[in-house]
Amino acid sequence: MTDAAITVEGARKRYGDKHALDGLDLTVARGTVHGVLGPNGAGKTTLVRVLSTLLRPDAGRVEVAGHDVVTRAYDVRRRIGLLGQHAALDEELGGRQNLEMFGRLHHLGARRARARADELLARFGLADTGRKPVSAYSGGMRRRLDLAASLITEPEVLFLDEPTTGLDPRGRAEVWSSVRTLVGGGTTVLLTTQYLEEADQLADRISVVDAGRVVADGTADELKAATGGDRVDVVLRDAGQLGAALALLPLTGARVDADRRLLSAPVTDRMAALSGVVRALEEAGLEAEDVALRRPTLDEVFLHLTDRAEEAV
Repeated sequence: MTDAAITVEGARKRYGDKHALDGLDLTVARGTVHGVLGPNGAGKTTLVRVLSTLLRPDAGRVEVAGHDVVTRAYDVRRRIGLLGQHAALDEELGGRQNLEMFGRLHHLGARRARARADELLARFGLADTGRKPVSAYSGGMRRRLDLAASLITEPEVLFLDEPTTGLDPRGRAEVWSSVRTLVGGGTTVLLTTQYLEEADQLADRISVVDAGRVVADGTADELKAATGGDRVDVVLRDAGQLGAALALLPLTGARVDADRRLLSAPVTDRMAALSGVVRALEEAGLEAEDVALRRPTLDEVFLHLTDRAEEAV
């Protein structure tokens, strides 16, 4: 058995003149959460549809749970779950009724469908909802039920395509907790998202996709380090002193944001840079409102990588 739950080599998918996937390569390790980030139109949803056998790739090798998505599509479908961007629930039925219905659609017997519904309702904290119709659920409850429905057959690999779109922070946190529980039980999760914080919180590894290709891959920390490592940020009380600070401070490659009174620069030796900046400010009599060290955010990584990829096209 390979350690890869998903293997994609040179996948291509074209719609007319548009290349939705343009030689995309991806490997996802078993029992992990793998995040896929990218701007609108980057190919994320097309990738999920190919992996879940809803679309046939035009070229390349694509395997899920050890089976080719084209020649062994049935075997792939038996081993996956899919949670799309929109809930696939009957609004008039209660949570248990929905899960029993999905169980029967997946050819479970009536007794097994009821038992599986009870297991999943308990796992996702929905056991006390009774027969309350789904239309009365909160956004977070509805999404958790949708996630439970995707697990009726206990899939080896679960695809989550922007699962928290439109949820408030509480609802997103509920879904995140559920995903962590799933992975703790051995499920492999491929997560596409436009919420950078979501990938930072959940993903063991992240692939950044743009124009149908993976333009970067690594852990969140690796991607942040590759984008420039640590930075020192200096916020001055007086924006008029930014020019003087830029000339005096021992920093190279500094960026100035006049509106925020901010001077920001990459550094290699964190503590030496911080102490040097504080000392230079004091000696020059420049008054700082804040001086701080920070790592790049995943938002900055995303913008840096996708802007660079767009320039290269």
